[in-house]
Amino acid sequence: MSGLQGKVRGPGRPPKNKSSCTWCGETKQPLKYVYPTQHGKKEFCSETCLSEFRKAYIKGACLECDNVIRGAPVRLEHENASSKDFCSTFCLNKHTKKEQAEQKRAGQMDIYSTFDWDAYLKDTNSIAAPPEYFKQNLSSPVNEFASGMKLEALDPRNLTSTCIATVVGILGPRLRLRLDGSDNKNDFWRLVDSNEIHPIGHCEKHGGMLQPPLGFRMNASSWPMFLLKTLNNAEMAHAKMFKKEPATPSKNLFQVGMKLEAVDKKNPQLICTATIGAIKGDMIHVTFDGWKGAFDYWCRYDSRDIFPVSWCARSGHPLQPPGQKPAYGSSRFKARVCNVAPPVAPETAQQLSPAPGAVSPSCVPAMTATSTTVEPVTSSEQKPADEYAVFVNHSCKCGPYLDPRKVSALPMMFSGKSVHRLARDCVQGLVDAALDQKHVFSLLRRGQGQVVITASFDHKTESTELPPFEKLSDLWDLLEILFDEMMCCENIYTSQLLSEGCPKCSKHLVTPAVKKECETPVGEASLKRRWSESSDASSRMGPSPSSVGTAPTAKQPRKSVPAELEAATSTTPPEHSESPPKMPADPAEWSIEDVIRHIAYVDPALGVHADLFRKHEIDGKALLLLNSDMMMKYMGLKLGPALKICNLVNRIKGRKHLML
Repeated sequence: MSGLQGKVRGPGRPPKNKSSCTWCGETKQPLKYVYPTQHGKKEFCSETCLSEFRKAYIKGACLECDNVIRGAPVRLEHENASSKDFCSTFCLNKHTKKEQAEQKRAGQMDIYSTFDWDAYLKDTNSIAAPPEYFKQNLSSPVNEFASGMKLEALDPRNLTSTCIATVVGILGPRLRLRLDGSDNKNDFWRLVDSNEIHPIGHCEKHGGMLQPPLGFRMNASSWPMFLLKTLNNAEMAHAKMFKKEPATPSKNLFQVGMKLEAVDKKNPQLICTATIGAIKGDMIHVTFDGWKGAFDYWCRYDSRDIFPVSWCARSGHPLQPPGQKPAYGSSRFKARVCNVAPPVAPETAQQLSPAPGAVSPSCVPAMTATSTTVEPVTSSEQKPADEYAVFVNHSCKCGPYLDPRKVSALPMMFSGKSVHRLARDCVQGLVDAALDQKHVFSLLRRGQGQVVITASFDHKTESTELPPFEKLSDLWDLLEILFDEMMCCENIYTSQLLSEGCPKCSKHLVTPAVKKECETPVGEASLKRRWSESSDASSRMGPSPSSVGTAPTAKQPRKSVPAELEAATSTTPPEHSESPPKMPADPAEWSIEDVIRHIAYVDPALGVHADLFRKHEIDGKALLLLNSDMMMKYMGLKLGPALKICNLVNRIKGRKHLML
């Protein structure tokens, strides 16, 4: 049988050993006939075998193994069939992996090693965070994955679900993953040594069950059949490709000012040069060198999104150098250290709170290339004021992102008894007043606070959480950065009413005090503004023992509350010295703006809800149909304002009845 099998001829039969004929496989000695090819020489036992091989070889040979192709060739899609033919799928995949590896190695030499960390550390007089401070392997893991491979991954939006994911991109040791059954808007990145990815079968082996991803585009009942079709004939990532996750450091050893490399959460495919801006317990504040604070974020010290210096160069991942972002025609280079506090567990809140009068690291303000200013801490910032207010200046320049007509429709003032409510109204007002809500929404700083902002674009509604606000100055910090990013006037929102208009945007005369405040540089103006607010709040609440040791110690005189603020925060309708707004006699004919003007005239305290009436398009006819249940369920109003508006509507209905 062995002799008979040895004489079986046919194209594509590989040689058994070095002395076997390439065509027939016989082991005759010596093999006198040689045929040179691009991948080496082929040896034959006879002239007949050589001739037969030559005919088949000319018709087509496998690009990978150089054997003649038996039957229909396997071709690489979108490529020339004559030069990209393979004898099997195995050879095609092997060739594709080689090409990807070669392209990656070729690009690394020119792209990935352009940033000189040594020179940068010397120029900035800073130090690099030691590698042992990070939860990363000291030697970068090898990435053996290929595009199209299937694996199991935790859904980043629901970490209790294990889903099927496909590799759709590769950068160094990182994988860009897409959950099967989801769209490309929810792609996410994971390291090859992450414990959130596993080979196919891991979930079932450990007693779990694969789940459809959050936002599964099909009916949930079709998931089993979808899963079967997805895994049928798919290329599975081999278990050896998954690397062991590194150990977690024993504690947070980072120090403020240390340099590192970090993932940009808004653009997660990027890793950028960064600095430790603040530390609080197990949390560190990552600031990106040369970029505005809108990209900064808090994370744990053992996060897999932070890396030691030169990690990108060693692993073959591109590194984004420090930014030089222009603002108002100038270029600023700064490593911003934000004073926004991270989310802290309740049981550790007391341990992390600073002593009275002390300045914690998280209160260090933004550092520029020219100066550093330390913001004083007063007792008024340690407990909220009775009422917060932000004034809107409709005459200010709106920049390229805001619609002047929508800005002019904003209320004169936002007010609230909590910073969170005030922040929500102020920021949501800017999003609603945008020419394109998607643009302004993308500029918002993300966090894990209590304030949720929504925006409508691309035929859907998106929401995001802002960073936490511990005091009013945190809100002004966020607004300062946001106005800078939107390239609009910084006085669109102010802590005090500009009765004569903004001196930067109007030609009206202004008082020396207002002119001096508006001509002050951005950082200094915001510092003075926050200091005046703190002093004003202190005067309302009286002296506090905890203010000892803070600067300045001189008592601030009590400032008079503007008449507009008293009217807006009053719960009873004031006496109007001006005539009521001119509107149609029949309330059913009122427009949306007529409804808003009438409500604000009758009860100025309800003027803060003007944006809700615009959002829900409440004109005169809709107003007459409102009741408290509708306003509380669909408009989100609390019981008090809803009852006030119901009382107002009843009075309007009574007047209409008398008119008829």
